Amino acid sequence: MKLRTLFTFPDPVNEVSARLVAGGVVVLAVMAIAFQQRWLVALLAYGFVARVLTGPKLSPLGLLVTTVVTPRLPLRPKFVPGPPKRFAQAIGATLSLAAVIVWFGFDQPVIASVLVGAIVFAATLESVFAFCLGCALFGLLMKAGVIPDEVCERCNNLSLGRGEPKPDAAMPAKPDGVVRV
Repeated sequence: MKLRTLFTFPDPVNEVSARLVAGGVVVLAVMAIAFQQRWLVALLAYGFVARVLTGPKLSPLGLLVTTVVTPRLPLRPKFVPGPPKRFAQAIGATLSLAAVIVWFGFDQPVIASVLVGAIVFAATLESVFAFCLGCALFGLLMKAGVIPDEVCERCNNLSLGRGEPKPDAAMPAKPDGVVRV
């Protein structure tokens, strides 16, 4: 695998896989808090950083979900734009790295647990309710003009009040021409 292709993020993203990864994150994060296992926080941080940089390619949880679990499920893929999911992973990376720093560097497990608790909250919303908190923030930042439209043209959807999404090769269209988002 070439370095150029290694460090890419999928676009579109299968939301089924994203929700399953979020479920795995919830399990790991709850275990880290409940059993006060800081090595699990380090594992979470590695996973988030790996997914931000390479999608599922270097993430053990991402690889397990995309190559073993999702293909065996009787669910149709639901494709969503990649940039908001990458942004959400970056928020998880920031929170988990901050938790690693405060726990390993400053011996502050309570602060680390609060940070990991925020990850549990967001990952639960994603895995259980299909609501991506980081994606919603991404959309608000796009609407405010902080994130330029060129970053994610497909993100200009009705939920942001910015018009219909535009079909393209990366977003499969239904036979009636409606883009699946």
